Amino acid sequence: MEKRIRIATFNLENLDDKPGLKPSLAERIGLMRPQLVRINADVLCLQEVHGQQVDGHRELRALDTLLEGTPYSQFHRVSTHVSGGSELMQERNLVILSRFDILEHTQHLNDLVPAPLYRVVTADPPEQTASEVVWERPALHAQLRLPDGAILHVINLHLKSRIPTEIPSQKVDAFTWKGASAWAEGSFISAMKRMGQALEVRRLVDQLFDADENALIAVCGDLNANADEVPLEALRGDVENTNNPKLSKRVLVPCESSVPEPSRYSILFRGKGQMFDHILSSRALLAAYQHTEIHNELLHDESIAFASDVLYPESDHSPVIAEFQRVTA
Repeated sequence: MEKRIRIATFNLENLDDKPGLKPSLAERIGLMRPQLVRINADVLCLQEVHGQQVDGHRELRALDTLLEGTPYSQFHRVSTHVSGGSELMQERNLVILSRFDILEHTQHLNDLVPAPLYRVVTADPPEQTASEVVWERPALHAQLRLPDGAILHVINLHLKSRIPTEIPSQKVDAFTWKGASAWAEGSFISAMKRMGQALEVRRLVDQLFDADENALIAVCGDLNANADEVPLEALRGDVENTNNPKLSKRVLVPCESSVPEPSRYSILFRGKGQMFDHILSSRALLAAYQHTEIHNELLHDESIAFASDVLYPESDHSPVIAEFQRVTA
């Protein structure tokens, strides 16, 4: 028996339904719901799904509205929550939607990698003691049971953006820094968070390989880095970096590598295509790999002058889909 499996990732870009939002949720849905239908995923990893207050608790009401009338409304679902509690986060939840049964799910936030200590040097006044650098975004891990009985591990991840972390008393306004050194330190702290998240997920992946070296693993999400940058190299674990061929079965492979380079981008920034959204496959899963799609035909560059969400209600990221064909007796 052959079974096609489509795994997808899509950053929905601040999905919310607050009154007065421009563009409105209805305007966004008019463009984004057809995108979701076209993705036609069996497993869909979503980023930047905001939570809404309903009767004293948070729900994914905006997402529910977006999914109405699509097959995803009937999928199994798990999502992230605030650290130490069960309530949804107010902003940037991760969500995994699955046609297949979800057996277990967990989130990881500074439990596999403790928050490092750092003393900010450009603050005014400079910090005298170090404080923890905590990454705000957890990773979401779900175990799915495929039709042939195999277990698929899906990890949904949104690495810290490249936007510099705020430095006390070093901004003139929301967009203007007082000095280049403070901007550089803010960028360094953001890079520390991004790498810390990548390390935490790499440790999770290695734990899965410790239990089963032939584990079926897909790491999906907006990783805010291209495949040849350090956070992705940390996740991939290439033998070229470890110099240890005994670790070759633990390598994760970016599925978009099979896409021709001119089309290999999921976001536009200052006129240049960047591949920030990825699906990384374990070797055992890669044995069933068929192809990758990047739906970037209508992608807009929101970094240019006068570009805004009002002009472009859809997401500023492209959906990325990897298709696999598992053959069973």
